[in-house]
Amino acid sequence: MVNYYAIIKKPLVTENTFDLIEDQNKLVFIVERSANKFQIKQAIENLYSVKIIKINTLITPSGEKKALVKLHPNDSAADLAIKLGIF
Repeated sequence: MVNYYAIIKKPLVTENTFDLIEDQNKLVFIVERSANKFQIKQAIENLYSVKIIKINTLITPSGEKKALVKLHPNDSAADLAIKLGIF
């Protein structure tokens, strides 16, 4: 069994991520650098019971992998952010 908590390290909280939550129904997570988009999608969907439309990933200048996750319109990024304690 895959350890989803090893893939998803933490949600990223910045002023820009609040704008993404409100305007585009997106959340941003710091994830394991070796994880691919499919593994990230599985982990988030299973941990938080949401449906994901799209994931974009990038490597930050500090070497961390960041995943921008667009949720299905039926799932609210703001509601999930409240559950995670970041909103």
